[in-house]
Amino acid sequence: MKTEIRQKFIVANWKMHTTSFEAQQLSKSIVEGIAAPDHVTVVLCPPFPYLPIVGDMLRGSRVALGAQNVYPEAEGAFTGEVSPTMLLDLDCKYVIVGHSERRHKLGESDSFINRKVVCALASGLDVILCVGETLEQRQKGQTEAVLDRQLSTGLAGVRPEVLSHLSVAYEPVWAIGNDEHHATPQQAHDTHLLIREKLSQMIGATWSGELTVYYGGSVEPGNAAAFLGQEGIDGVLIGGASLKADEFLAIVNAGILETEAEMQRT
Repeated sequence: MKTEIRQKFIVANWKMHTTSFEAQQLSKSIVEGIAAPDHVTVVLCPPFPYLPIVGDMLRGSRVALGAQNVYPEAEGAFTGEVSPTMLLDLDCKYVIVGHSERRHKLGESDSFINRKVVCALASGLDVILCVGETLEQRQKGQTEAVLDRQLSTGLAGVRPEVLSHLSVAYEPVWAIGNDEHHATPQQAHDTHLLIREKLSQMIGATWSGELTVYYGGSVEPGNAAAFLGQEGIDGVLIGGASLKADEFLAIVNAGILETEAEMQRT
């Protein structure tokens, strides 16, 4: 009997980029350019206004639609916010929660992020929880403590039966868009081990082992294979490189090749 191979996840976070036309063309190029989609799971997370446009382009394909954020209420007087119900209505399957930019630029707390996690999971969305330390925290040797706090608070109250709809993305904030500091594949591997150890303590070794853990620190076509080839790294969360179809497809292809290599080894 063959060992079941874990698919690699390639998630695109377009952040506050693209126009409606660019979003349409980019998603169209990605859908048309993906080979062997059964070997990877690909998710596109466009800005809120373009979810319907991108959703139309993805319909009938193996590429899933995701959102970059969510508000932790089903509905109500929350001007400017978007609920899980609205995302599901637009056929979103995934949502990113706790991204470093929302933590550090918009002041979101661990407790508020936890409300999002719990609400989104209860609504039926698959949640990608982002965690990670700043350069100052890393230089002070606080990486483990920061990850411990973000995971413990962020996942408080999450019921075991919904854990299959949860994944974790490690974002070394100090390495994102930073020309002076780059995380190596070995550093990413070591930090992913810390994350899995913490998750094992929180939810048990079985659930921790099955949980999908991404790396999200300035992944590009030139380094994607090195990160995806690390044991314990199940996928990548892509920022800037996801805005160019050829670069993003090259990363997707790296995920396909790594999955095929694992299939050959089993």
